[in-house]
Amino acid sequence: MPPIITVENLSKRYIIGHQKQGSYATLRDALVHGANRVAEKLIHPFTAKENDSSREEFWALNDISFEIQQGDRVGIIGRNGAGKSTLLKILSRITEPTSGKISIKGRVASLLEVGTGFHPELTGRENIFLNGAILGMTKSEIKSRFDEIVTFAEVEKFLDTPVKRYSSGMYVRLAFAVAAHLEPEILIVDEVLAVGDAQFQKKCLGKMEDAGNEGRTVLFVSHNMAVINRLCPRCIYLDRGNLVAFDDTSSVVERYVTAGFSNLTGEIVFSGGEDKDLQFISARTVDSAGTPKVSFRSDEAVRVIVTYRVKRRLSGVSAGISVLTAEQTPLWNMTDWEAYPGLLQRREPGTWSCEWVIPAHILKPARYFIACGAANPPVYYHYPDSFGFEITPDGTQRLSYSQFGVKGGPIALRMDVKTDALPSLANEVHNVQR
Repeated sequence: MPPIITVENLSKRYIIGHQKQGSYATLRDALVHGANRVAEKLIHPFTAKENDSSREEFWALNDISFEIQQGDRVGIIGRNGAGKSTLLKILSRITEPTSGKISIKGRVASLLEVGTGFHPELTGRENIFLNGAILGMTKSEIKSRFDEIVTFAEVEKFLDTPVKRYSSGMYVRLAFAVAAHLEPEILIVDEVLAVGDAQFQKKCLGKMEDAGNEGRTVLFVSHNMAVINRLCPRCIYLDRGNLVAFDDTSSVVERYVTAGFSNLTGEIVFSGGEDKDLQFISARTVDSAGTPKVSFRSDEAVRVIVTYRVKRRLSGVSAGISVLTAEQTPLWNMTDWEAYPGLLQRREPGTWSCEWVIPAHILKPARYFIACGAANPPVYYHYPDSFGFEITPDGTQRLSYSQFGVKGGPIALRMDVKTDALPSLANEVHNVQR
């Protein structure tokens, strides 16, 4: 059977403009500069164009090729900036490739980001019919699935409200319900599902599993390796626009996780965000003496220090970190809000530092990630790039679940344990011994 998706030597280039620091051009400057360039071109028409240092080429995808068969559920993983979203936009016909070609057989429904595919002025009801028409469905076909879509999305009360008034969660629920229930041959979903609540995410994953079992093709981008392992038998791994691997999910995820820890530094320096009121600078793990460290024994505490810069006075700020497993499964979040319950935390302009302590004997020996974020409602600052550290055995570990052939969890909490023989059991033991 021929593949339903064929990608051949696909590349996508973007031109990035860099503003020259210390240079603020006026309208007069722009007009004079434009006139000078026109005059220069007229006088020297064959002069080679000078290299413009304010413009830079960025290849989001670089000569990638693969094939996907009908009914495949394929995960797409990679760090931020790897080219995952660009690939999905090209497959969804939203963005044109710079070179290469793609061949797609069948209707494609995409859920790439909140707002994609819906007209904000139309109601939820009208957008359902609009999306169905875009997919080439007749009005009767859409009507036959209408009630199922509305029930799945749980937006009955707001069906005749313009979607521009929807919350992000309502928007995603309806968008996914439309994309999944109008029965496209190919369903493409980016990690926009993270906006929804946990119960709805579970429903969506079940629906995507059903779509694959019904012979439809699913492409799913996620940073959650546990979800990728559950949903997708096969997986694509992208890194800086290059196709690193396309194979069974377990082997690809292991390769991705291993690459993430190939250079454990216990520190990250953040870039970008200069235009925001709150900008993260760096984060690192240190020992009890404040010495930067990446490898800790399980009987040692791990201190996490985050620094960030505030441009103007802010109120209600809460900074936090997330601890994740090597597979990017979140374990818990810690914020500084707990230290000041119920109080609005004011941040004056300047550089701030925040420290958390992960106690000893909490995490079992393994490798972990830390991601940083902050909240100043309704604005949220999230830096998805994370950095790693590891916990090593301290020599006191004995039997574990993994030694019995059962995969244990990441927590190694020490608890007091008392084992006693009940009286009836004690009598049985005594009789046997006799």
